[in-house]
Amino acid sequence: MNEPARVHPDMALAERCLSGAPGAFEELYRTHARRLFGLACRMVGRTEAEDLLQEIFLSAHRKMAQYRGQSALGTWLFRLGANLCVDHLRSRGNRLNQLTDVIDDDFDGTASSGPILGTVDRLDLERALAALPARARSVFVLHDVEGLEHQEIATMLDIAEGTSKSQLHKARLRLRTMLAPRSGRANP
Repeated sequence: MNEPARVHPDMALAERCLSGAPGAFEELYRTHARRLFGLACRMVGRTEAEDLLQEIFLSAHRKMAQYRGQSALGTWLFRLGANLCVDHLRSRGNRLNQLTDVIDDDFDGTASSGPILGTVDRLDLERALAALPARARSVFVLHDVEGLEHQEIATMLDIAEGTSKSQLHKARLRLRTMLAPRSGRANP
């Protein structure tokens, strides 16, 4: 006997949003805005994140009927938000020719790949992330911060899985270089 598909409890909130119930969309926003804003900040930078957050929730409002309750509403919103961030970077990249930029090979490439170790000031990390080329930043955020697999990232960014791995490796090396202890360096 086939069991009916289980619907996530968040489906009730989605249905309230769809029906225009008072306070439903506000509840959705209050519950998920912080995480989506963080995603947008890491992917496109703080300057553009507020506008993009509004776009994410406008898109969620328009597409709410597509939510089927097969996963948490936050998961659905996160995927929607990540896709909008990627689309934003693509359009900006096309305008500024950023997506095809290759990470500078101004480092020797001998550092090992893996999570960045040590304590890093949050502001320094945000500045370093912002300095990465768009594609490398997207791959780094989606993989190391948000935990997506390379196959998912490749699909989202419309790149090969190997390109995702390569961009992640280069992003990590570049971040290590930018976040290395500053002893012995002249302060700007």
